Amino acid sequence: PDRYDITIFGAEPHPNYNRILLSPVLAGEMTVSDIILNEYDWYRQHGIALHTGKQVVKIDRVARKVVADDGSEVPYDRLLIATGSTPFMLAIPGNDLPGVIGYRDIKDTDEMIAAATQHKHAVVIGGGLLGLEAANGLKMRGMDVTVVHIGPWLLERQLDETAGRMLQQSLEAKGLKFLLQKQTEALIQGESGRVAAVRFKDGMQIPADLVVMAAGIRPNFSLAEQSGIYCNRGIVVNDTMQTYDPKIYAVGECVSHRGIAYGLVAPMFEQAKVAANHLAGYGIGRYTGSVTSTKLKVTGIDLFSAGDFMGGEGTDDIVLNDPAGGVYKRLVLRQDKLVGAVLYGDTSEGPWY
Repeated sequence: PDRYDITIFGAEPHPNYNRILLSPVLAGEMTVSDIILNEYDWYRQHGIALHTGKQVVKIDRVARKVVADDGSEVPYDRLLIATGSTPFMLAIPGNDLPGVIGYRDIKDTDEMIAAATQHKHAVVIGGGLLGLEAANGLKMRGMDVTVVHIGPWLLERQLDETAGRMLQQSLEAKGLKFLLQKQTEALIQGESGRVAAVRFKDGMQIPADLVVMAAGIRPNFSLAEQSGIYCNRGIVVNDTMQTYDPKIYAVGECVSHRGIAYGLVAPMFEQAKVAANHLAGYGIGRYTGSVTSTKLKVTGIDLFSAGDFMGGEGTDDIVLNDPAGGVYKRLVLRQDKLVGAVLYGDTSEGPWY
Protein backbone atom coordinates (compact mmCIF):
# COMPACT_ATOMS: atom_id res chain seq x y z
CA PRO A 1 0.00 0.00 0.00
CA ASP A 2 2.84 2.46 0.68
CA ARG A 3 4.45 1.91 -2.71
CA TYR A 4 2.20 4.33 -4.62
CA ASP A 5 -0.15 7.25 -4.17
CA ILE A 6 -3.21 5.99 -6.06
CA THR A 7 -5.58 8.18 -8.06
CA ILE A 8 -8.64 6.81 -9.89
CA PHE A 9 -10.67 8.56 -12.59
CA GLY A 10 -14.11 7.22 -13.52
CA ALA A 11 -16.41 8.73 -16.13
CA GLU A 12 -19.51 7.48 -14.29
CA PRO A 13 -20.88 9.40 -11.27
CA HIS A 14 -20.58 6.33 -9.02
CA PRO A 15 -17.84 4.55 -7.10
CA ASN A 16 -16.99 1.09 -8.47
CA TYR A 17 -19.87 -1.35 -8.71
CA ASN A 18 -20.46 -4.90 -9.88
CA ARG A 19 -21.61 -4.42 -13.47
CA ILE A 20 -22.59 -8.10 -13.72
CA LEU A 21 -25.35 -7.52 -11.16
CA LEU A 22 -27.11 -4.82 -13.20
CA SER A 23 -29.44 -7.57 -14.48
CA PRO A 24 -30.83 -8.37 -10.99
CA VAL A 25 -31.18 -4.58 -10.40
CA LEU A 26 -33.21 -4.27 -13.60
CA ALA A 27 -35.31 -7.28 -12.58
CA GLY A 28 -36.04 -5.63 -9.18
CA GLU A 29 -34.20 -8.34 -7.22
CA MET A 30 -31.46 -5.95 -6.03
CA THR A 31 -30.89 -2.19 -5.76
CA VAL A 32 -28.00 -0.06 -6.99
CA SER A 33 -26.70 0.33 -3.41
CA ASP A 34 -26.55 -3.49 -3.16
CA ILE A 35 -24.10 -3.71 -6.07
CA ILE A 36 -21.66 -0.95 -5.02
CA LEU A 37 -18.36 -2.73 -4.28
CA ASN A 38 -16.58 0.08 -2.40
CA GLU A 39 -18.38 3.09 -0.95
CA TYR A 40 -16.74 6.53 -0.96
CA ASP A 41 -15.59 6.02 2.66
CA TRP A 42 -13.50 3.02 1.61
CA TYR A 43 -11.45 5.20 -0.73
CA ARG A 44 -10.92 7.81 1.97
CA GLN A 45 -9.85 5.19 4.53
CA HIS A 46 -7.30 3.77 2.09
CA GLY A 47 -5.98 7.16 0.99
CA ILE A 48 -7.09 6.69 -2.62
CA ALA A 49 -8.02 9.86 -4.53
CA LEU A 50 -11.25 9.04 -6.38
CA HIS A 51 -12.59 11.33 -9.12
CA THR A 52 -16.09 10.23 -10.18
CA GLY A 53 -17.93 11.79 -13.10
CA LYS A 54 -14.65 12.88 -14.69
CA GLN A 55 -13.57 11.42 -18.00
CA VAL A 56 -9.89 11.35 -18.92
CA VAL A 57 -9.62 12.93 -22.37
CA LYS A 58 -5.85 12.93 -22.87
CA ILE A 59 -2.79 10.95 -21.84
CA ASP A 60 0.40 13.02 -22.21
CA ARG A 61 3.05 10.30 -22.38
CA VAL A 62 5.95 12.75 -22.65
CA ALA A 63 5.04 14.76 -19.54
CA ARG A 64 3.56 11.56 -17.98
CA LYS A 65 0.24 13.03 -16.92
CA VAL A 66 -3.47 12.50 -17.59
CA VAL A 67 -5.93 15.31 -18.34
CA ALA A 68 -9.64 15.07 -17.47
CA ASP A 69 -12.59 16.75 -19.19
CA ASP A 70 -12.85 19.33 -16.39
CA GLY A 71 -9.25 20.40 -17.04
CA SER A 72 -7.72 18.73 -13.97
CA GLU A 73 -4.29 17.14 -14.52
CA VAL A 74 -2.58 14.40 -12.51
CA PRO A 75 0.98 13.14 -13.07
CA TYR A 76 1.75 9.41 -13.13
CA ASP A 77 4.72 7.07 -12.75
CA ARG A 78 2.61 4.10 -13.76
CA LEU A 79 -0.75 4.25 -15.50
CA LEU A 80 -3.44 1.56 -15.70
CA ILE A 81 -6.11 1.83 -18.41
CA ALA A 82 -9.33 -0.08 -17.69
CA THR A 83 -11.83 1.65 -19.99
CA GLY A 84 -13.82 -1.51 -20.71
CA SER A 85 -16.09 -1.65 -23.72
CA THR A 86 -19.00 0.18 -25.30
CA PRO A 87 -22.25 -1.36 -26.58
CA PHE A 88 -22.32 -1.91 -30.34
CA MET A 89 -25.14 0.21 -31.75
CA LEU A 90 -26.47 -1.08 -35.08
CA ALA A 91 -25.84 1.40 -37.89
CA ILE A 92 -29.50 1.68 -38.94
CA PRO A 93 -31.85 4.65 -39.41
CA GLY A 94 -33.39 5.76 -36.10
CA ASN A 95 -30.63 4.38 -33.85
CA ASP A 96 -30.32 7.83 -32.20
CA LEU A 97 -34.04 8.26 -31.37
CA PRO A 98 -35.15 8.79 -27.75
CA GLY A 99 -35.96 5.39 -26.25
CA VAL A 100 -33.10 3.60 -28.04
CA ILE A 101 -30.33 2.59 -25.63
CA GLY A 102 -27.47 0.18 -25.06
CA TYR A 103 -27.19 -1.86 -21.87
CA ARG A 104 -23.94 -1.09 -20.12
CA ASP A 105 -24.20 0.93 -16.93
CA ILE A 106 -26.39 2.21 -14.08
CA LYS A 107 -27.70 5.07 -16.27
CA ASP A 108 -28.98 2.61 -18.91
CA THR A 109 -30.55 0.46 -16.19
CA ASP A 110 -32.30 3.49 -14.62
CA GLU A 111 -33.57 4.50 -18.06
CA MET A 112 -35.06 1.03 -18.64
CA ILE A 113 -36.72 0.99 -15.20
CA ALA A 114 -38.23 4.43 -15.91
CA ALA A 115 -39.43 3.36 -19.38
CA ALA A 116 -41.14 0.31 -17.89
CA THR A 117 -43.34 2.56 -15.72
CA GLN A 118 -44.55 4.62 -18.70
CA HIS A 119 -44.44 2.38 -21.76
CA LYS A 120 -45.69 -1.03 -22.87
CA HIS A 121 -43.69 -2.48 -25.77
CA ALA A 122 -39.99 -3.31 -25.44
CA VAL A 123 -37.81 -4.83 -28.16
CA VAL A 124 -34.39 -6.24 -27.30
CA ILE A 125 -32.05 -6.66 -30.26
CA GLY A 126 -29.64 -9.51 -29.52
CA GLY A 127 -30.24 -12.97 -28.08
CA GLY A 128 -26.96 -13.26 -26.20
CA LEU A 129 -26.45 -13.32 -22.43
CA LEU A 130 -26.95 -9.58 -21.93
CA GLY A 131 -29.97 -9.36 -24.24
CA LEU A 132 -31.78 -12.20 -22.50
CA GLU A 133 -31.06 -10.74 -19.06
CA ALA A 134 -32.37 -7.33 -20.21
CA ALA A 135 -35.49 -8.95 -21.70
CA ASN A 136 -36.18 -10.92 -18.53
CA GLY A 137 -35.77 -7.81 -16.35
CA LEU A 138 -38.11 -5.72 -18.53
CA LYS A 139 -40.69 -8.53 -18.53
CA MET A 140 -40.52 -8.65 -14.71
CA ARG A 141 -41.10 -4.87 -14.74
CA GLY A 142 -44.37 -5.50 -16.60
CA MET A 143 -43.43 -4.77 -20.21
CA ASP A 144 -44.42 -6.75 -23.29
CA VAL A 145 -41.00 -7.93 -24.52
CA THR A 146 -39.84 -9.29 -27.88
CA VAL A 147 -36.25 -10.48 -28.41
CA VAL A 148 -34.94 -10.13 -31.97
CA HIS A 149 -31.97 -12.33 -32.82
CA ILE A 150 -30.10 -12.76 -36.08
CA GLY A 151 -28.84 -16.25 -35.17
CA PRO A 152 -30.65 -19.58 -35.73
CA TRP A 153 -31.02 -20.16 -31.95
CA LEU A 154 -30.44 -18.23 -28.71
CA LEU A 155 -26.93 -17.97 -27.22
CA GLU A 156 -25.42 -19.67 -30.26
CA ARG A 157 -21.93 -18.82 -28.99
CA GLN A 158 -22.59 -20.45 -25.61
CA LEU A 159 -25.04 -23.29 -26.35
CA ASP A 160 -25.60 -25.89 -29.03
CA GLU A 161 -28.92 -25.98 -30.87
CA THR A 162 -30.68 -28.46 -28.55
CA ALA A 163 -29.86 -26.45 -25.41
CA GLY A 164 -30.69 -23.19 -27.21
CA ARG A 165 -34.18 -24.48 -28.10
CA MET A 166 -34.78 -25.67 -24.52
CA LEU A 167 -33.76 -22.24 -23.23
CA GLN A 168 -36.17 -20.55 -25.64
CA GLN A 169 -39.07 -22.74 -24.42
CA SER A 170 -38.24 -21.93 -20.78
CA LEU A 171 -38.19 -18.19 -21.52
CA GLU A 172 -41.39 -18.36 -23.59
CA ALA A 173 -43.03 -19.97 -20.55
CA LYS A 174 -42.03 -16.79 -18.65
CA GLY A 175 -43.88 -14.72 -21.26
CA LEU A 176 -41.06 -13.57 -23.55
CA LYS A 177 -41.51 -13.54 -27.35
CA PHE A 178 -38.79 -14.33 -29.89
CA LEU A 179 -38.11 -13.48 -33.53
CA LEU A 180 -35.12 -15.49 -34.74
CA GLN A 181 -33.08 -15.00 -37.93
CA LYS A 182 -34.50 -11.49 -38.30
CA GLN A 183 -32.49 -8.55 -39.59
CA THR A 184 -33.49 -5.12 -38.32
CA GLU A 185 -33.73 -2.55 -41.10
CA ALA A 186 -34.87 0.63 -39.33
CA LEU A 187 -36.31 2.11 -36.13
CA ILE A 188 -39.43 4.17 -36.78
CA GLN A 189 -40.17 7.47 -35.02
CA GLY A 190 -43.61 8.03 -33.48
CA GLU A 191 -45.62 11.26 -33.18
CA SER A 192 -44.11 11.95 -29.75
CA GLY A 193 -40.63 11.99 -31.29
CA ARG A 194 -39.77 8.78 -29.45
CA VAL A 195 -39.12 5.41 -31.10
CA ALA A 196 -42.45 3.70 -31.91
CA ALA A 197 -41.68 0.64 -34.04
CA VAL A 198 -39.01 -1.70 -35.40
CA ARG A 199 -39.02 -2.62 -39.09
CA PHE A 200 -37.28 -5.72 -40.46
CA LYS A 201 -35.74 -6.38 -43.85
CA ASP A 202 -38.59 -8.75 -44.76
CA GLY A 203 -41.07 -5.87 -44.34
CA MET A 204 -42.51 -7.00 -40.99
CA GLN A 205 -42.98 -4.27 -38.39
CA ILE A 206 -43.64 -4.50 -34.62
CA PRO A 207 -44.42 -1.78 -32.04
CA ALA A 208 -41.61 -0.62 -29.72
CA ASP A 209 -41.57 2.21 -27.16
CA LEU A 210 -38.17 1.05 -25.91
CA VAL A 211 -35.39 -0.56 -27.97
CA VAL A 212 -32.43 -2.07 -26.15
CA MET A 213 -29.42 -2.86 -28.33
CA ALA A 214 -27.57 -5.85 -26.92
CA ALA A 215 -25.90 -6.92 -30.13
CA GLY A 216 -22.37 -7.12 -28.79
CA ILE A 217 -19.63 -4.89 -27.40
CA ARG A 218 -16.61 -3.12 -28.82
CA PRO A 219 -13.38 -2.62 -26.83
CA ASN A 220 -13.13 1.04 -25.79
CA PHE A 221 -9.56 1.92 -26.77
CA SER A 222 -9.92 5.35 -28.42
CA LEU A 223 -8.13 7.16 -25.55
CA ALA A 224 -5.12 4.82 -25.79
CA GLU A 225 -5.07 5.09 -29.59
CA GLN A 226 -5.12 8.91 -29.47
CA SER A 227 -2.15 8.72 -27.12
CA GLY A 228 -0.15 6.80 -29.71
CA ILE A 229 -0.31 3.44 -27.88
CA TYR A 230 -0.39 0.50 -30.29
CA CYS A 231 -3.90 -0.92 -30.66
CA ASN A 232 -5.32 -3.68 -32.83
CA ARG A 233 -9.02 -4.37 -32.07
CA GLY A 234 -8.10 -3.50 -28.48
CA ILE A 235 -5.10 -2.13 -26.55
CA VAL A 236 -2.36 -4.66 -27.33
CA VAL A 237 -0.74 -5.98 -24.12
CA ASN A 238 1.89 -8.58 -23.26
CA ASP A 239 1.71 -11.31 -20.60
CA THR A 240 2.44 -8.78 -17.81
CA MET A 241 -0.47 -6.61 -19.06
CA GLN A 242 1.91 -3.88 -20.28
CA THR A 243 1.21 -1.94 -23.46
CA TYR A 244 3.92 -0.98 -25.96
CA ASP A 245 4.67 1.84 -23.48
CA PRO A 246 5.97 -0.21 -20.50
CA LYS A 247 4.89 2.47 -18.00
CA ILE A 248 1.28 2.01 -19.12
CA TYR A 249 -0.72 -1.13 -18.28
CA ALA A 250 -4.20 -2.13 -19.46
CA VAL A 251 -6.68 -4.78 -18.26
CA GLY A 252 -10.22 -5.85 -19.02
CA GLU A 253 -12.50 -5.63 -22.02
CA CYS A 254 -10.46 -2.83 -23.61
CA VAL A 255 -7.40 -5.03 -24.20
CA SER A 256 -6.30 -7.47 -26.85
CA HIS A 257 -4.09 -10.20 -25.37
CA ARG A 258 -2.55 -12.70 -27.81
CA GLY A 259 -5.20 -11.59 -30.28
CA ILE A 260 -8.15 -12.20 -27.93
CA ALA A 261 -10.46 -9.63 -26.31
CA TYR A 262 -12.42 -11.17 -23.43
CA GLY A 263 -15.96 -10.02 -22.59
CA LEU A 264 -16.47 -12.07 -19.42
CA VAL A 265 -15.53 -11.27 -15.84
CA ALA A 266 -13.28 -14.21 -14.86
CA PRO A 267 -10.45 -13.24 -17.26
CA MET A 268 -10.65 -9.63 -15.96
CA PHE A 269 -9.84 -10.75 -12.41
CA GLU A 270 -6.95 -12.89 -13.66
CA GLN A 271 -5.55 -9.98 -15.68
CA ALA A 272 -5.96 -7.57 -12.75
CA LYS A 273 -4.08 -9.93 -10.41
CA VAL A 274 -1.16 -10.16 -12.83
CA ALA A 275 -1.03 -6.36 -13.28
CA ALA A 276 -1.27 -5.76 -9.51
CA ASN A 277 1.42 -8.37 -8.83
CA HIS A 278 3.72 -6.66 -11.32
CA LEU A 279 3.02 -3.12 -10.09
CA ALA A 280 3.56 -4.18 -6.47
CA GLY A 281 6.94 -5.69 -7.38
CA TYR A 282 5.93 -9.14 -6.10
CA GLY A 283 7.87 -11.07 -8.73
CA ILE A 284 6.72 -11.96 -12.19
CA GLY A 285 3.11 -13.09 -12.61
CA ARG A 286 2.15 -13.87 -16.21
CA TYR A 287 -1.25 -13.90 -17.83
CA THR A 288 -1.37 -16.56 -20.53
CA GLY A 289 -5.07 -16.49 -21.44
CA SER A 290 -8.29 -17.91 -19.96
CA VAL A 291 -10.67 -20.80 -20.47
CA THR A 292 -14.07 -19.20 -20.06
CA SER A 293 -17.39 -20.61 -18.91
CA THR A 294 -20.85 -19.11 -19.13
CA LYS A 295 -23.86 -18.72 -16.82
CA LEU A 296 -27.12 -16.81 -17.29
CA LYS A 297 -28.50 -14.56 -14.53
CA VAL A 298 -32.20 -15.34 -14.98
CA THR A 299 -33.81 -16.77 -11.86
CA GLY A 300 -34.95 -20.36 -12.34
CA ILE A 301 -32.88 -21.02 -15.48
CA ASP A 302 -29.63 -22.95 -15.16
CA LEU A 303 -27.19 -23.26 -18.00
CA PHE A 304 -23.45 -23.77 -18.23
CA SER A 305 -21.02 -24.06 -21.10
CA ALA A 306 -17.26 -24.18 -21.40
CA GLY A 307 -14.57 -25.00 -23.93
CA ASP A 308 -15.14 -26.37 -27.44
CA PHE A 309 -18.70 -27.58 -26.94
CA MET A 310 -19.74 -27.70 -30.63
CA GLY A 311 -17.53 -30.73 -31.32
CA GLY A 312 -17.03 -31.66 -34.96
CA GLU A 313 -14.53 -33.84 -36.76
CA GLY A 314 -12.32 -35.98 -34.54
CA THR A 315 -14.54 -35.58 -31.46
CA ASP A 316 -16.97 -37.85 -29.61
CA ASP A 317 -20.09 -36.72 -27.78
CA ILE A 318 -21.63 -38.12 -24.61
CA VAL A 319 -25.20 -36.85 -24.48
CA LEU A 320 -28.03 -37.01 -21.94
CA ASN A 321 -31.24 -35.55 -23.37
CA ASP A 322 -34.35 -35.52 -21.16
CA PRO A 323 -36.78 -32.98 -22.70
CA ALA A 324 -39.63 -33.88 -20.33
CA GLY A 325 -37.44 -33.30 -17.29
CA GLY A 326 -35.88 -30.18 -18.91
CA VAL A 327 -32.35 -31.57 -18.58
CA TYR A 328 -29.72 -31.73 -21.32
CA LYS A 329 -26.02 -32.53 -20.95
CA ARG A 330 -23.40 -32.84 -23.64
CA LEU A 331 -19.73 -33.59 -23.11
CA VAL A 332 -17.32 -33.32 -26.04
CA LEU A 333 -14.22 -35.53 -26.03
CA ARG A 334 -11.17 -35.42 -28.26
CA GLN A 335 -8.71 -38.31 -27.94
CA ASP A 336 -10.26 -39.35 -24.61
CA LYS A 337 -9.86 -35.85 -23.20
CA LEU A 338 -12.75 -33.54 -22.22
CA VAL A 339 -12.59 -30.42 -24.43
CA GLY A 340 -16.08 -28.93 -24.01
CA ALA A 341 -19.35 -29.16 -22.10
CA VAL A 342 -22.93 -27.85 -22.33
CA LEU A 343 -25.27 -28.37 -19.39
CA TYR A 344 -28.89 -27.20 -19.27
CA GLY A 345 -31.39 -27.64 -16.45
CA ASP A 346 -28.88 -29.24 -14.09
CA THR A 347 -25.54 -27.46 -13.94
CA SER A 348 -24.30 -28.70 -10.58
CA GLU A 349 -21.38 -30.58 -12.15
CA GLY A 350 -20.26 -27.65 -14.34
CA PRO A 351 -17.31 -26.50 -12.19
CA TRP A 352 -16.15 -30.11 -11.78
CA TYR A 353 -16.08 -30.65 -15.56
